[in-house]
Amino acid sequence: MDEELLPIGQFARLGRLSVKQLRRYDELGLLRPAYVDADTGYRYYRASQARVALSIGLLRSLDVPLPVVGEVLAGSPGEAGRVLAGVRDALEVELARRRRTLAALERVMARGLPSAPVRLVPQPAVRVAVVRERAAGTEDIGRATSAAVARLMAGGVAGGVAGGGVGGGVGGGVADGGPVRLVGLFPVDLGEVVDVAVALVLREGRSAGAGVEVRTLPGGVFASATHVGPYDQISLTAHAVLAWCAERRHGVRGPLREVYVSDPAVTAPEELVTKVMVCLEEEPQAG
Repeated sequence: MDEELLPIGQFARLGRLSVKQLRRYDELGLLRPAYVDADTGYRYYRASQARVALSIGLLRSLDVPLPVVGEVLAGSPGEAGRVLAGVRDALEVELARRRRTLAALERVMARGLPSAPVRLVPQPAVRVAVVRERAAGTEDIGRATSAAVARLMAGGVAGGVAGGGVGGGVGGGVADGGPVRLVGLFPVDLGEVVDVAVALVLREGRSAGAGVEVRTLPGGVFASATHVGPYDQISLTAHAVLAWCAERRHGVRGPLREVYVSDPAVTAPEELVTKVMVCLEEEPQAG
């Protein structure tokens, strides 16, 4: 046997990996043994392969997924930079999500479990233009909502929206000087895939642009609370509203509505005002 070949245990120590990891990386094609004994199945490696083993360990310590590790090892330096840029972007998204979670946790630590004054308010049925987006889980709701707003505002409906009234407005004003009445619509129960929508209340007799759905948003009696703070902490106020309803045995009919009062372009995140509302069933649920 070539004296340069090392048994798997010795090579594992040299490459700072476990024997189990080496076997796994062999199965995935990331680090093949230099030689496998046909009779015993023992794996042997060359010392020159230690650089690859150490590189895999480094990339895994940086949270690079194994499929991407394979691309980095197989590609040119330029190609490696491209695929690693995708990992960096994903880590930045996750870091932003963690920061939002931390901010919400700190708010709960400072103020206790969510509690907000809730009142019952009647709302009429209104005619709206709606754009829908699908979020890949709760962490993607912010992106999906922003995308829906952008599509809605680009859909040729801004000149036809109603001013004043329910919940104030978002985005300054429209052609007649009235505020845009913008409402986010979200499932009460969130799953792995979340269908969200954003609606604009239309002025009487006006139509929406091509490709924008027009429908009637039902009226009814709503449990409503005011959220003051960043949009990514609205879930805390929504929790308070739903807890209030549950305590009083009120059944609710989705979707949960977020009526955006403030203009985020000119309002600090901590000062944003949002009405959080959910429609109640006609009678409290029986015991």
